[in-house]
Amino acid sequence: MKAIVCNDFGPIKDIKYMDVENPEIDDESILISVRSVGVNFPDGLLVQGKYQLKPETPFIPGMEVSGEIIELGSKVVDFKIGDRVAGLSRLSGYAEKASVKFSSVFKIPDSMSFDDSCALLCAYGTSHYALKQRGQLKKDETLVVLGASGSTGIAAIQIGKIMGAKVIAVASNAEKQKIAKDSGADLAIGYDNLKENLKKISNGNGIDVIFDPVGGDTFDTIARTMARKGRLLVIGFASGSIPKLAVNLALVKEFSVVGVFWGAFTRAEPDEYKLNMIELFDWYQKGFLKPLIEESHPLSKAAAVLEKILARGAKGKIILTP
Repeated sequence: MKAIVCNDFGPIKDIKYMDVENPEIDDESILISVRSVGVNFPDGLLVQGKYQLKPETPFIPGMEVSGEIIELGSKVVDFKIGDRVAGLSRLSGYAEKASVKFSSVFKIPDSMSFDDSCALLCAYGTSHYALKQRGQLKKDETLVVLGASGSTGIAAIQIGKIMGAKVIAVASNAEKQKIAKDSGADLAIGYDNLKENLKKISNGNGIDVIFDPVGGDTFDTIARTMARKGRLLVIGFASGSIPKLAVNLALVKEFSVVGVFWGAFTRAEPDEYKLNMIELFDWYQKGFLKPLIEESHPLSKAAAVLEKILARGAKGKIILTP
């Protein structure tokens, strides 16, 4: 089969589209004939050796796939050959076939496309966990979403509205701000004069919850806009710079800085994770949320797609198709 292989950590351009052996499955795994592969920011960090996970090389990157089941392990229950499914794994997704533990596989309804099911796994899964379990977002609170036109940002906007919040989207240009508004944000603004604008929007009361996948210098700005008992959610560092917190701000303003590591959540709390996915799939079927699929590219173009995502050029979700 064809797959994208990282032979050594290094520049993204060095990953290879090549022939590899078909994956083997164990008793608790499912073999999926892959129809869609979700591309995520951490995938690009992973192949460069800049992510928390550093697998042995060579490896196949990719954490989310969807397609049809073509083989079942002997201990797999509740699935059959031919089922339409989406699956989550730490590696091995950028391939024509993928072996995934059945505990991390979900049946998808006929009304859901393979592309959309990929988006619901990592992007929507992260934002849902961030706002529900970590941020404990409440009805009528004010939510600020940075990186609002990216896949996790759009997910946070839509989920924030479902949860009853007033959602303020922050994006770098007018095109991205329009995407955020079209995704349901009550207001979309830029990064210029961010502190002053958020102060006006909150009538000087501060922001209840901030969803920050960007980091960098903006983190210091938003930390100064928090409301008392607010929650500043640390999602990631798309800017490429890991900020430092002036902890006196947290003391004086009495807000919390909350780390969000969705991958750890899926492994440490699998039952809660499954309930989250059931809720997301239900919201999708009811029409409450809809991923924005910006582009679909052949699997062979993975390097160029990852370069675009790491340059923060993506709007919504990008899919690879084997």
